Amino acid sequence: METPYVLIDMDKLQENINAMAAFAASNGVKLRPHVKAHKLPEIARMQIKAGARGITVAKLSEAEVMFAAGINDILVAYPLIGESKLERAAELMQRGCKLSLLVDSQAGAQGISDLAIPGGTDVLVKVDSGLGRCGLAPGPDLEEFVPWLCRLPYINFRGLLTHAGHVYGCRSAAEVAQVGTQEGELMVAAAESLRRQGIQVPEVSIGATPTVAWGGRVPGVTEIRPGNYVFNDATQVALGVVGSERCSLRVMATVVSRPAENRAIIDAGAKILALDQGAHGSGTVTGYGLMENPCWRLARLSEEHGIIEGTDLPGIGETVWIIPNHACPVMNLAETVWTSNGREWKVAARGRVW
Repeated sequence: METPYVLIDMDKLQENINAMAAFAASNGVKLRPHVKAHKLPEIARMQIKAGARGITVAKLSEAEVMFAAGINDILVAYPLIGESKLERAAELMQRGCKLSLLVDSQAGAQGISDLAIPGGTDVLVKVDSGLGRCGLAPGPDLEEFVPWLCRLPYINFRGLLTHAGHVYGCRSAAEVAQVGTQEGELMVAAAESLRRQGIQVPEVSIGATPTVAWGGRVPGVTEIRPGNYVFNDATQVALGVVGSERCSLRVMATVVSRPAENRAIIDAGAKILALDQGAHGSGTVTGYGLMENPCWRLARLSEEHGIIEGTDLPGIGETVWIIPNHACPVMNLAETVWTSNGREWKVAARGRVW
């Protein structure tokens, strides 16, 4: 194998998939994993085989790839704005895809209604549970918007959805637990407020790998949408979500230079490892990945070089591995990945960001 390349440990991958499926089943919630983490139909099929009810995608182009691979039940957890995107969504539904869409604005909802899909389009409303990104705040804004939405033709209101991405700013496992519990409780309370208006809220959907262990236990939550759990990464380790032994994805690299006793250069840089130092700029991690030797630190990256600092560094020609800070962009950078049982998988949804 020529380095650098991405390697997936299939035993750890399957263990992670099974563990999340078992958690969902034991807590009576649906599992709809977010496949933007891996972008691979092969892994999506493994998740569905283990019990996932469907998948989540970030962009329509990911949905198109997954539908072409035979996966039918897809939630696009991203607001679709613009005629061309809505036409593509309509085409998927007309071809038999069970597609659910997300809204957080009247403009977005009206565009979906105007598609006039026979039988209507299933729609979830995005709620801001603290991240400060997309979504309506719980309270008056949400309680006015949902009744308006329900009056639109060709709209099937299916429930509420959130992503507590602010969990990546936590500094301890206790803080993670608090954010996860609050996420679930806030969403259940928002659903109950709507039900008091006589509105049916079938789904209460939460997401984020660090929070589902807590929010997924809150009575009234119906669905969880973790993504990163299939691989885990240095960020999940730093948050205390898992130990490094649960990380199934590694980047393999070769030492190509030893210009100083305390410095080694590898052939993996930002173009394979990405430049993440914590989701949403949280700075949860230090360096650019976890290395096999605790005396080594991946201190700097340029485009094609990684700079390791430390003691007892490997020599020129030696192969080393790195658990990346954030596995998701690594998958989007890789054209193919290798599995521990010798298979090469094309990353089918690589670059699908539109």
